[in-house]
Amino acid sequence: MNVRHLTFRLLQVYVAVVRSGSISRAAAELHLTQPTVSQQLKRLAEAVGAELLEHRDGGLKPTFAGEELFRAAGDVLGRFEDFAGRLGDARAGVRGRFSIGVVTTAKYVLPRLLGPFCQHFPEVEVTIHVGNRGQVLERHHGGADDLYLFSHPPAGQHTLAGRFLANPLVLIAPEGHWAVGRAGLALEDLRDERFLFREPGSATRLVFENWLRDHRIQLSRIMQVESNEVIRMGVESGLGLAVLSEHTISAGSERLAVLDVAGFPLGSHWYLVCHGNRRLPAAARQFVRYVDSHLGECVDHRYIRNELGPILGHLAAQE
Repeated sequence: MNVRHLTFRLLQVYVAVVRSGSISRAAAELHLTQPTVSQQLKRLAEAVGAELLEHRDGGLKPTFAGEELFRAAGDVLGRFEDFAGRLGDARAGVRGRFSIGVVTTAKYVLPRLLGPFCQHFPEVEVTIHVGNRGQVLERHHGGADDLYLFSHPPAGQHTLAGRFLANPLVLIAPEGHWAVGRAGLALEDLRDERFLFREPGSATRLVFENWLRDHRIQLSRIMQVESNEVIRMGVESGLGLAVLSEHTISAGSERLAVLDVAGFPLGSHWYLVCHGNRRLPAAARQFVRYVDSHLGECVDHRYIRNELGPILGHLAAQE
């Protein structure tokens, strides 16, 4: 590999192509022409002495050598972004930027943390990417963001996760439902009701389906709805029952009732997640520490389950 022919711009172009999976999308993001991006990819492959990209699964994917270069490029670029951020901090206080990928249900939790943080650090720029679990898992796999917020973190050798907030899942019904106010219900009493489920892969759905499987209960009627807001409105209007996070319910104005059912609420938690083999930007490290030290000021104490030790240890090792 001829290191003398590598430049920051070549690495930036390559990282953009890998993350987007497309030369055209990378060109648009970087405000370059497609031929320019293609030429720079060719120069980079020649400098490395190996093929870096291949067409696979409907897009451009890195080869083995490409994966290694992507990790190295991310580390190099991240370190210099951190360097620039530190210089900026010295000139004008704490500033910088980071991105966070969150599953859709986390949008009811993140503002409680991010709002006070941004007021405390007004020069920090945060980019938020919201998607369903599958979409955010894909971003995590591609290293598209610095931090992630999951209710069930992905597995992986280089994945660090620390839970910090309880996410109880409750069974809800419309206020006029026959089961409202009845104590000690069993789910078998409700098995013939219609249940509104999120899409396959949803963490809430996974937890509920695992609970049903463990208790050998099979529901007779299921309707799939790919939106918590629509589920809340559907339950209010009598369309069916549903299992949702308490945080999701408290964010709405619908008239709903939580049923007293044995085994509920189901246990779940919110986790902050990052890549253990990547250096976090200074602003992202600041956010993790802020959550750790100010969690009690941002959320109801009943929900706090602060176990951010693995991530905080990773941050300390980067200093």
